[in-house]
Amino acid sequence: MPLNDLRETTDDANAGPRETGPAGILSYKRMVTDDEALLIAKSREGDWSAFAVLVQLHQRMIFSLTYRMSGSARDAEDLAQETFVRAYRYLNSYRGQAKFSSWLYRIALNLCLRWKKAERRRGLADHEWAVFGNVPDSPDDNSERIQLAMAQLTPKQRAAIILTFYDGLTHAEAGALLACAEKTLSGRLIAARQRLGELLTKGGMPT
Repeated sequence: MPLNDLRETTDDANAGPRETGPAGILSYKRMVTDDEALLIAKSREGDWSAFAVLVQLHQRMIFSLTYRMSGSARDAEDLAQETFVRAYRYLNSYRGQAKFSSWLYRIALNLCLRWKKAERRRGLADHEWAVFGNVPDSPDDNSERIQLAMAQLTPKQRAAIILTFYDGLTHAEAGALLACAEKTLSGRLIAARQRLGELLTKGGMPT
């Protein structure tokens, strides 16, 4: 469930008494400082009200981390949302050997590190295509023109480019994901590079 929905759940709870489970979200909020383990246990049983309280308790810490790591409020919101989605999905893997906040923090940090790696790889790929197409504009203009050009590729060519240049997969790994031979994948990349070069010299617009 999106983080915005989580916030709506907790905001509704603050509006007035309302029982949403066996004990109700307000009762959970009274207990949390004494027994966070109970909230976790109830969340594992599928009690969304309990997990909403956990989100409310930790979302400021998580958003602070994701914002510092990304430098963008929009990206920070997405990363924080994904943190809680993953936490809920893998809640059974939390063994209680560390604080719940530390476990959440590790999930958020790993997501941020992967995001930064992907952003760096995307920037390098955009630069390479810009040089390849002899595009002298600013980085923002380059990125837009590259995306316009990418949209003109066939779906199979576009997938080959994304998996190898942007996601960093080998030809063999990308071929396996696309259910084609490595040689076929390499052929698609050659054709895609040639087509992108043609499109980028024309501003990324279809011919």
